[in-house]
Amino acid sequence: MARLCAGRIAAGALALGLAACGGGSEEAPRSRAEAVVAAGQAPCPRIALLADGADLTRFRPGAPRDLPGLTLDARITGFDARCDFTDRARSALEVRITPRFEAERGPAAAGRTAELPWFVAVTDPADQRVVARTAAATRVDFPANVARASATGQPVRITVPGGAEARAHIVRLSFQLTPEELELNRARGPR
Repeated sequence: MARLCAGRIAAGALALGLAACGGGSEEAPRSRAEAVVAAGQAPCPRIALLADGADLTRFRPGAPRDLPGLTLDARITGFDARCDFTDRARSALEVRITPRFEAERGPAAAGRTAELPWFVAVTDPADQRVVARTAAATRVDFPANVARASATGQPVRITVPGGAEARAHIVRLSFQLTPEELELNRARGPR
């Protein structure tokens, strides 16, 4: 309740809001992150889709990059995330991410299934280096006479170092793209 209430408090009404959330003691108000950690709840780091990697467009090998050569056009439509401490000492966070996808089978597709390779990466607070990365793949099945399908990936767990300070890291979700697929996404821009 304190977490929900704290999220709705206006900055100017902080003292009144803390009293309404059960924080009527005389001690100095804490930051929201400190209050969450003190309550035993794990703070989540910022989690986002990598803009250049949110789409996956594939063509038949050797075919021109146009509609007749298209085998698959997919996008990451969102994700669910949950964070928890890895141990009682709160030395690291475990972030559990479950991605959602939409895919369209192209005219050049050979089968009724497609593999969507993706990954989750954690960068340091300065966003200068990757500190953790895990890859996965999600299978999309296209029923007969259906060109579009949705899929939900299996949850992936990734550890973010730093305990309560782990919230300063950045977690990104993206398709695993070839250099050509990445080039196409950058040329086309976000959709």
